Amino acid sequence: MGDTKHIGIAAVSPEGAALCYRQIFRHASRLFPDRLPPRVTIHNEPLQTYIECVRSDDWEGVAKLMLKSVSVLQNAGCDFVLTPDNAVQHGVMIAEHASSLPWVTMPDLVADALIENGHQTVGILGTRYVTLGSAYQTALGLKGIKLQVPAEEDANELDRIVFQELIHGTIKDQSKQAVYSMVCQFEERGSQAVIVAASELGLILETLDCPLPTYDAAELLAIGAVRRAGEG
Repeated sequence: MGDTKHIGIAAVSPEGAALCYRQIFRHASRLFPDRLPPRVTIHNEPLQTYIECVRSDDWEGVAKLMLKSVSVLQNAGCDFVLTPDNAVQHGVMIAEHASSLPWVTMPDLVADALIENGHQTVGILGTRYVTLGSAYQTALGLKGIKLQVPAEEDANELDRIVFQELIHGTIKDQSKQAVYSMVCQFEERGSQAVIVAASELGLILETLDCPLPTYDAAELLAIGAVRRAGEG
């Protein structure tokens, strides 16, 4: 991949960034087996600063943190940037307008994948900021896809699982069962698939025998990034 584009990751959660980094190289070897893998540079601002901004609905603050990473990534020679953390996607929408590098984003990639496979009603798993926010609702709604969100108590439980367990690399059996139950509820409500809209939730979903097909937003992002890099 001599003239392959340089991928920049604006990291938020260490677990999410690490998973994305691994997925990029896994898919690069699958999609371009006869070429060198892409160059990838990661930069992060402290996770706690992001959490504080998100919890106070300071999306301008989230965007400013991202733009700090963009500046570093641009100086490192990156051609485009992404973040695998679903919880800050609303901030991405703000950061894009002031960014010196183009972005590859998850909601549009997820919508395209769902349309390709003919799924019109889907559930979503993620933090409250994702399931009750506007990023996925807007991207999917504009393309005619109905989005079903978890019940209030399930949304709270997902928040707890992500912020108290998964971002620290912890997976508990009771959390696995809770997530499996939520997927089953989506199936009962008529969902044809489930969006995994928290990169860390993939750590749980990959251990389960889910009754519905899953669309891991972070993995679709990695695939999209590899294809973008391969454009040369």
